[in-house]
Amino acid sequence: MDRNFVDFRLAPGDVSAIRFGVSPGHELCHAVRVLQRPAEHPLQWGWLRSVRDRVPREAFELFAVIVRERGYFPDFLTTTPTWDLDPVDEAARLRQVPDELMRVDLGKVVDRSEGARRDAVQRMLHDLPRARALIADAWLELWSALLAPVWPQLERILRADIAVRARRIATDGLASMVDGLHHTVGWHEGALRVELGFHSEVLDCRGSGIVLVPSVLGGLGCSVLTEPPAQPTLFYPAQGVTERWAADATALVDALAALLGPARAGILLAAHEARTTSQVAADAGIAVSTASHHLTVLREAGLVASRREGARMLHLRTPLGEALVGATG
Repeated sequence: MDRNFVDFRLAPGDVSAIRFGVSPGHELCHAVRVLQRPAEHPLQWGWLRSVRDRVPREAFELFAVIVRERGYFPDFLTTTPTWDLDPVDEAARLRQVPDELMRVDLGKVVDRSEGARRDAVQRMLHDLPRARALIADAWLELWSALLAPVWPQLERILRADIAVRARRIATDGLASMVDGLHHTVGWHEGALRVELGFHSEVLDCRGSGIVLVPSVLGGLGCSVLTEPPAQPTLFYPAQGVTERWAADATALVDALAALLGPARAGILLAAHEARTTSQVAADAGIAVSTASHHLTVLREAGLVASRREGARMLHLRTPLGEALVGATG
């Protein structure tokens, strides 16, 4: 049987060609996919139990038309993986997707559909401004109901995965990190190679680089973006996902508190955004001097990094801190 590979060609030592990102759109599309075939996604059953009574029917039915149970769904839904994207900004971006890009992507859905689904996508193609508005509205409604309540837990897993991968590049090299992404991914003759079911392609990424995007809800396998205007992108299953990933964050707080103490656990959990010492103190409800002491302990343990910006000192979780928070969750 023929095997299909997509090769992202990179220079062996070109670490700068690799960047990591997070894609709320990718997670939401796979949430829709999980809802269509829950029996195939046992690691998502805990999340499903928490959301099944609040799925917005019309928004879900619209997305179920363009996000099929398997295979291709429109690239424009997932083309902006980055590190610090506000998920709500995704809906705003969808309102600006060019007609030509929508026409191409929805045309691919038509080619892969039949019956009522094919007819529904054809109607979208006949009125792209209306389709664009409906898709953006549905995206925001689905996000608010399905993923916004668990985004802190989900984002911690994604950031922890990225922290571990970045550390492995530094300690073991690019090829070793690539080999550990997934059993279908490996380093092959100067290329990041991923085995896919029905797609073969060779891309020269030495000018554009490649974005690696871990996924919690799309955890059954890998997928790729290879066509402009999207930057070459590989989505892969995040490590550390269990059936309890969507559990209430209280359990995470308790676990970290037992390890670090309640005050330091709270500071570390809130350190996904850079904050001044005064902001840390105010958020934690403690004196500035006490906050400074706790930050010093966390910094000496390698969990928080501090940098000066003018007269201010800003504090942010390190990759090790990200990995600890994600692993504890």
